[in-house]
Amino acid sequence: MASKNEVKKYLAYWLQLGKKVIINNGEEALLPKSVITGDRYSDEFEECWQKIISEEAGDCYLEGTAETISELLTSAWAMYPCSRCTMPIPVRNLGMPADSCPCNDLSDWPNTEVPLPRDPVNSQTQLKLISDRIAKTHELSHHSNS
Repeated sequence: MASKNEVKKYLAYWLQLGKKVIINNGEEALLPKSVITGDRYSDEFEECWQKIISEEAGDCYLEGTAETISELLTSAWAMYPCSRCTMPIPVRNLGMPADSCPCNDLSDWPNTEVPLPRDPVNSQTQLKLISDRIAKTHELSHHSNS
């Protein structure tokens, strides 16, 4: 089953590539200018997410796909990397898979020349992990030289 966080991540990744989320049964398209701010999702993206999961939004779906967000939040779907571009895509747990990856209509994707869409990253946490690894490596090399 795709969790709310997995579906949110799926949308965040595709929004970073310029895909829109269609809401209100096709009447409105959402595309926040920024998706990530430092170590978290941007306020603009969070507002979009709240709109998408609200009852008033009607059928919502990622541009170029047929599955609604509410369908993806059921136990019938899970998120896996696309075999062509490694971006997250919904895969039906039972029965036939989705028709295609949202990358199928992006002529310039996959593109290894640009940074890939990503999750928010807490720089302090990452620096602490690196520091801990260096300290451990230093400690191990110091003991082997004794």
